[in-house]
Amino acid sequence: MPAMDYYKILRIGKDASPEEIKKAYRKLAMKYHPDRNRGDASAEDQFKRINEAYAVLSDAEKRKQYDMFGAEGFQRQFSQEDIFRNFDFGNVFEEMGFGKDAWLGRMFGGAGSKHRGAYARSSPFHSSHYDGGVQGRRRARASAKGADVQLELKIPFRSAVFGDEQTVSYMAGGRLERLVVKIPPGIEDGKRLRIAGKGEQSQWGGESGDLYVVIQVIPHRDFRRDGLDISIVRSIRMSEAMLGTEIDVPTLDGRTLRLKIPSGTQSHRKFRLRGKGVPGVRGKEAGDQLVEIIVLVPEANTPELQALAKRLAETGN
Repeated sequence: MPAMDYYKILRIGKDASPEEIKKAYRKLAMKYHPDRNRGDASAEDQFKRINEAYAVLSDAEKRKQYDMFGAEGFQRQFSQEDIFRNFDFGNVFEEMGFGKDAWLGRMFGGAGSKHRGAYARSSPFHSSHYDGGVQGRRRARASAKGADVQLELKIPFRSAVFGDEQTVSYMAGGRLERLVVKIPPGIEDGKRLRIAGKGEQSQWGGESGDLYVVIQVIPHRDFRRDGLDISIVRSIRMSEAMLGTEIDVPTLDGRTLRLKIPSGTQSHRKFRLRGKGVPGVRGKEAGDQLVEIIVLVPEANTPELQALAKRLAETGN
């Protein structure tokens, strides 16, 4: 069964406040309540979805987990019993004027949802996700995956370009875990690395969850990155721009290259060093290093410079 988008079901945005969530739920629950749609199976199914969405989004912790792992990830980790645990349908329906017994008596065997045993025996949401009865719940629990864990890892600019190994420490199921994470060459800021089976252990004997490492690249003092290309800015004097010169340019691999600057070079002109950018991966060619030149214009604050500036002006420059 496809994972359900709880925000779309309640017709709200992901930044909705608790008050907006409750207001949207009450409006839709009133519209699709079985007592108002007797014999309408589609309305009853929609009502079930609305209640499931509200049970998650009205609970701060469940909503946090849902936002972090997305619909599919959340619904892999949480059973229907987990979702509806401590969610009191009786009070909700009574507030809307339907009474505790009219619908609950038919769908829940007369018990409020806080009664775990009654829910397990006759939940209206059971048939959508399980194959029925106690055996179905046991199979679902046995296959329930452990919770995923997410952490952020700051790495140097060069580590992101050339790859590296970093040791991380994190909590999983109350235990402190340490793990060496391999950083692939060329990884970009904000990317997530998935390490299978290194999250929390399953309570029901299923597979362990995964570890997600979100990469944060520390900006470099000199270099900037654009895809596979990197860039650096270097300054030259106006006389060097006019006559031409050679300058030293550092590269990411720690070497220094000599770059020839032709006469007449204008400010912001870029020179390309082929293959000196981010190394190519999976058959791609390596990126380039771009060197942007900034021409420094001196202040005409001496008689000599003022005279030189006047002579340049007389030539039309």
